[in-house]
Amino acid sequence: MAKAAAKKAAPKKSQASQKSSSNAPANSGAGKGDTLLKEYFLESLQDIYYAEKAITKALPKMTKAATSEELKDAFEEHLAVTQEQVTRLEQVFETMGEKAKAKKCEAIEGLIKEGESIIEDTDEGTATRDVGLIMAGQKIEHYEIATYGGLVQLAHTLGLEDAAELLAITLQEEKETDVTLTSIAENNVNYEASEEA
Repeated sequence: MAKAAAKKAAPKKSQASQKSSSNAPANSGAGKGDTLLKEYFLESLQDIYYAEKAITKALPKMTKAATSEELKDAFEEHLAVTQEQVTRLEQVFETMGEKAKAKKCEAIEGLIKEGESIIEDTDEGTATRDVGLIMAGQKIEHYEIATYGGLVQLAHTLGLEDAAELLAITLQEEKETDVTLTSIAENNVNYEASEEA
């Protein structure tokens, strides 16, 4: 019985080692030329580059529409962070020997429009509007977290370690912003909104 178990375990080990050895040539060779994956990675960078630039235009509107000073401050702070992220993306393009170029991101366009409709559909000066703005902001953050998380992994796969390092910094910043928005909602805004008639 022990021999049978050992025999069953052996193929699993060899499959794992085959996987790791088959990954090695792909990782080492991917940086040498344009592969389909590298093209996809570049297009995804162009997509998030567009998104970050669009967010820098949307955040001042969200700041102006917010009621809570804490939320206003969070949006203002994230605007400064987003501007740094745009610059960081330009550095990522540079590490690849590519010109920074934006490709229209339909997802971020939709999320920004949703944020604008929240401003139109809620009363000025209310915590309820802030609730909506926080949710809109978090939807954008979650999109960015998903995108940057994927980009970091693809950069590693392609052997683009400098790009991966830069993208990982932005990923961490997006996660921190999401936590900040959750904290603002949970600590006061949601409760204030629950008492509005």
